[in-house]
Amino acid sequence: MKWGIAVDSMDRKKELKEQYKQMKTEMGVFIVQNKINNKYLLVTTQNLKGMINRVRFQLNSGGHPNSELQQEWKRFGEDKFDIIILETLDYDKDESKIDYSKELYIMEIMLTEKLSDKNMISYCK
Repeated sequence: MKWGIAVDSMDRKKELKEQYKQMKTEMGVFIVQNKINNKYLLVTTQNLKGMINRVRFQLNSGGHPNSELQQEWKRFGEDKFDIIILETLDYDKDESKIDYSKELYIMEIMLTEKLSDKNMISYCK
């Protein structure tokens, strides 16, 4: 009887793993924007929700790699910043495509130009 449970459990794990592989996360570009001085950090990612959580965690724990952003986050506080999704990228109809880095890079370039036209200042990466 114990063997049957272990097999069922292993089958369930395989099934869950396959479902996870089939999940499509939302891709796109977001900014962390300082509301006081209008500075921003532009981030492109194939997993918006995960990367937003990661950046927020890094900033709140004092471990973000962009030292200027980190210092201002600490000085002004989280409530003086907005995290805004600027654009999302749809998946290609070709199901075999898994790398969208070129498309995201093009989005990043276009949005950087738009933001500089609005006299916003980027936190250098």
